[in-house]
Amino acid sequence: MSASNAILMREPETTRSLPANVEAEAAFLGAVLIDNRILEEMTCPLKPEHFFAAVHGRVFSRITALIDRKAVVTPVTLKPYFENDEGLKELGGIAYLARLTADGQGLLAPRELAQQIYDLALLRELINVGRTLVEKAMDTSESVSPLDQIGLAEASLYAVAEGAQAGSEAQSFGTATRTSLEMIEKALLSGGHISGKTTGLTSVNEKIGGLHDSDLIILAGRPGMGKTSLVTNIAFNSADRLRRDLEDGIPVKDSVGAAVAFFSLEMSADQLATRILAEQSGISSEALRMGRISREDFQQLSFASQRLAELPLYIDDTPALTIGALRTRARRLKRRHDVGLIIVDYLQLLQGSGRSDNRVNEISEISRGLKTLAKELSVPVIALSQLSRAVEQRDDKRPMLSDLRESGSIEQDADMVWFVFREDYYVASREPKRPMEGDDAKLHEAHAAWAAEMERVYGLAELIVAKQRHGSTGKVRLRFEAKITRFSDLAPDALGAHSYDDDE
Repeated sequence: MSASNAILMREPETTRSLPANVEAEAAFLGAVLIDNRILEEMTCPLKPEHFFAAVHGRVFSRITALIDRKAVVTPVTLKPYFENDEGLKELGGIAYLARLTADGQGLLAPRELAQQIYDLALLRELINVGRTLVEKAMDTSESVSPLDQIGLAEASLYAVAEGAQAGSEAQSFGTATRTSLEMIEKALLSGGHISGKTTGLTSVNEKIGGLHDSDLIILAGRPGMGKTSLVTNIAFNSADRLRRDLEDGIPVKDSVGAAVAFFSLEMSADQLATRILAEQSGISSEALRMGRISREDFQQLSFASQRLAELPLYIDDTPALTIGALRTRARRLKRRHDVGLIIVDYLQLLQGSGRSDNRVNEISEISRGLKTLAKELSVPVIALSQLSRAVEQRDDKRPMLSDLRESGSIEQDADMVWFVFREDYYVASREPKRPMEGDDAKLHEAHAAWAAEMERVYGLAELIVAKQRHGSTGKVRLRFEAKITRFSDLAPDALGAHSYDDDE
C-alpha cells in the first residue's frame, strides 16, 4: 500500500471526499528537503495547517522552524524530531522522510504544488463553512436571527478569503513573540517612537507609540471641541504617509501609514472633503463654503485637490448604519483596498441589531462589535463618542472616564480612551461685556483680565489620554487652528521641554 493510500485510509470516513492531494504534499516536501531555498521563493502563504495529512503538516512545521534558525534541513537533520512520531511510524518511520526526496519530481514545479496545497485547503475550509451555515439555517430552534447568521457566514468567508482558516486555533508563543519583535523593530526603524500606524502628530505618536492593530480607540469630547477635526487630520496624515511611502518604493508592510476607511454617519462625504481641502490649502472652510476666495486661493485649492486625488482614503457616508452593516462594509473595504485604519464618526449614531431592550445594552453591543471588528481585521479602529452634560456642571471642564455617555462598556471595550479639550472654547464663552469709553474702571479691568486669559489659551488644545493599555495616561498639548480645522504639534519652545505630561 502506498503512503498516500495509508494516509487516506487513516482519515475518518466523512473526510474521504474532501478535496486533497497528498501526493502533491509529499512531492512539495521532498523538493523543499532537497533545496531549502524553495521556501524563500514561495508566493502563497502556506502554513502547516494547510496540509491535509497531519503528518505532512508536522514535517512542514519542523522544516520552517529549522530554516528560521538558519539550519540546513535534510531527512537526516529531521530524523531526531520524528523518531517517536506515531503518525510517521505508520508510513514507514524515518525511511519515509528519505523516500520524499527519492525522485525529486517536486523540483519541477514547487510553486505550483504549494499553490495547489493552499487552494485545496481553502476549498476544504469553504466546505466546512457551508456545512456549518446549512446546519444553523436548518435548526429553527436557533435564537440567532437570519441576518445575524448571514453576518457570521460572511465573517467566516472573509477569514477564508484572507487565508485565515486557523484563526480559531491557539497561536504558539513563538509565533506571538516573532510578531512582537517585528513590531519592536518597526518602532526602532521609525526613529524609536512608532510601532503602529502614524497619527501624523509627533507628540501624540511619542505618547501612544502610534495606532496599534486590533486596538479600539475611543475619541470623545463635548460639541465644539474638535473631535471630528482631529480624527479627519489623523485620517489624512495616515493615508498621505502611505501614499508618499509607496511613491518612495517602501512596501505597505513597512510603512507607518495606512489606507483609511472613514464611516461618517453625521457629515456627508463632500463636507469631509471640504475640511481636508481647507486644512491642506490653508483657506478657511467657511470661505470655501461661501465661495469667498480669490483667484490665487482657487489656484492653491486646485493644487491641493490634485495632491489629494490619489489619497487612499475611502469615505462611506451612509446614515443610520447598524453595527452589522458597518462590519460588512469594513470587511469589503479591507478586501478591496487593504485598509489599515477604520474611523467611525460617531458611535452613538450607529444602531444595534434591534434585539436590545434599552439604549445602554445597545451601546454595549455596538462597542463590543467595534472591538471585534478591530481584532477580526487586525486594524486600529477609532470611534468618536459623545460625552454627558455632566462636564458642563463642573468648574474644571476637562472630561473624565465617567463622562462617557450611556454605557460603561465603552470604557471597558476600549484599548485607549482620548478626550479632546480646548480651554479657549470655554474662556471665549465667558467674555464679559465690552466696556465703552467712560465705563467703570472695574469693567475695563475685568475685560482686560479676560483678554489676557484668552491670549494665554487661544489656539491651544489638549488630547487627554485617559486610558491606555500599552502605556501611561496623561495629556498631550497641541495647536488648533480653528479656521482651517487643523491640529498640529506645538513649537518645541511653546510649552517647555515636553509637549505632553504623564500622570503620576
